[in-house]
Amino acid sequence: MGLLLKVILPLMGLGLAVYFYSAPENFNEEMLRGKRVIVTGASSGIGEQMAYHLARMGAHVLVTARTEAKLQKVVERCRELGAASARFVSGSMEDTAFAEEVVKEAENTWGGLDMLILNHIGHSYFNYFDGDVDHIRKLLETNFLSYVAMTVTALPMLKESEGNIVVVSSVAGKAPGPFAAPYSATKFALDGFFSSLRHEFIIENVNVSITLCILGYIDTDNAMQAVSHAIKVAPSPKEECALEIIRSGALRQHELHYPPGIVNGMLLLRGLAPGFLDTLIRSNIVRFGQPVPQAAPGTSAQPPSVRER
Repeated sequence: MGLLLKVILPLMGLGLAVYFYSAPENFNEEMLRGKRVIVTGASSGIGEQMAYHLARMGAHVLVTARTEAKLQKVVERCRELGAASARFVSGSMEDTAFAEEVVKEAENTWGGLDMLILNHIGHSYFNYFDGDVDHIRKLLETNFLSYVAMTVTALPMLKESEGNIVVVSSVAGKAPGPFAAPYSATKFALDGFFSSLRHEFIIENVNVSITLCILGYIDTDNAMQAVSHAIKVAPSPKEECALEIIRSGALRQHELHYPPGIVNGMLLLRGLAPGFLDTLIRSNIVRFGQPVPQAAPGTSAQPPSVRER
């Protein structure tokens, strides 16, 4: 099992990545110079790193997340790195009205939009599903419906610029494992909606690309805090992941799989041997089979997994 995970699966995945997902052209950072880009969930993690990459490339950057103080620091750093302009809007994506407000801010400031990068996520947990339907409903508002609301509001500008929609998702939305049922459900929703919307764009000759980013385990602070004790595989670097997301969006790829070896290997097994893949996933989660820890009075029994960035 260890040899399969460390050697064979990554090699299979890399082969598939080369065959199916080779970019049709070389990426050039000049592609982003002067482009008007929204990055959500940008106060930390992958979103923060994407903002910095875009700044180095000379893009106009609008970042958003909950925490104003963190966003101020991100914007200051973007300006130091050479962004054409950098600004922020703080607020919660639990409210779709705020999601629409962010896009309106870009329209009022720039008069248009070239790339919409949807990256934010709401608070969830890594544990057995406890039957809390309200939690799933709330998570869908943040992880899915706000993505749709921003896309709908931004679409007239993106049609005019023939721009890009980049949706940051997860391998949990393609090959789900245990302890992440609410989170996984929202990621499957993203795949279904945006993959279907891409078909409609093609039928209607709408020249707006949709890139769905299927990510594995990345070394963001939130992910490390939530699952580093439970997952045996090593995380991939957020800086490289962020650059690959930007690159795939600029090249108008349908999907990005990162890290390619692991993610493509998992998706291959999902089609060829789904039962074996399920066993492999469970065998690499240390918490599997353990009871839910009892909470102390006034605390939650569920450890934090991911929070809106």
